[in-house]
Amino acid sequence: MKKIPLIIVILFITSLCVFAQEPLRLPVWPEGAPEENGITAPEKTGTNQILYNSKKAELFIFRPQNNNTEAAVIICPGGGYAAEAIDYEGYDFAKFLSKNGITGIVLKYRLPNGHKNIPLSDAEQAIRIVRQHAQEWEINPQKVGISGFSAGGHLASTLGTHFQTDTRPDFMLLFYPVITLDNKYTHQGSRENLLGKEKDDPEAITFFSNEKQITEQTPPTLLLLSDDDTVVPPYNSTAFYNGLKKYDIPASIYIFPTGNHGWGCHKNFAYYDTWTGLLLDWLKKHSFIGE
Repeated sequence: MKKIPLIIVILFITSLCVFAQEPLRLPVWPEGAPEENGITAPEKTGTNQILYNSKKAELFIFRPQNNNTEAAVIICPGGGYAAEAIDYEGYDFAKFLSKNGITGIVLKYRLPNGHKNIPLSDAEQAIRIVRQHAQEWEINPQKVGISGFSAGGHLASTLGTHFQTDTRPDFMLLFYPVITLDNKYTHQGSRENLLGKEKDDPEAITFFSNEKQITEQTPPTLLLLSDDDTVVPPYNSTAFYNGLKKYDIPASIYIFPTGNHGWGCHKNFAYYDTWTGLLLDWLKKHSFIGE
């Protein structure tokens, strides 16, 4: 039997490793979205992999090599509804999940540009797509969660409090999220970008202040943030946590003493190992992943 040169074996193994990191890419609205966000400038990626002018919703699916959990998490990057930190609040988190047997799915949602219902419609359609592909992707359709960072946390918590019959997430993972649109505690840029001309409309503010929209059907939630956050006041997370507990909904909140805002999956964040461990422990405790 002819021996295969060692260099060919190494290249083959390397190619498999690279391939494993390449996500499956799917459009959220293959036949066209029901509403356009009005952005005409081309999509572009700036420094730190910040995505601007997002006007086409897409999913990036990072499947684990060993899907031993059957769980999936849809990820909404932050960016004040003006941009999306698609890398360290998107792809990096998806890769972390996939390494731990969880399918990580980055949602490149369309920026609202004052069209307040567009991000939510993208998130709803995303969860429908994931459940439609559950068997193909080896996912349990009752273990599909939503996560989000900052304004992406607002989008995730909006889905978790405004879902339709077929779009309820099974759990939420919220990182330093914008929750309220109340003038005193909100992130003003997120509110203005989401609501546009309706930024001061009391009805719209109440509707998208998610701490006021919690019901007994709101899914279990994990919140992670820093006490010294000067961008999104910690009140956003504590108000949401307290609202969940009024309905006896399983919820945990971890407030780190430092870190400010936007630490995402940066490994130089002092509590990176802590929060990743806490997240996996929480998912295990609530039986979304196994021991």
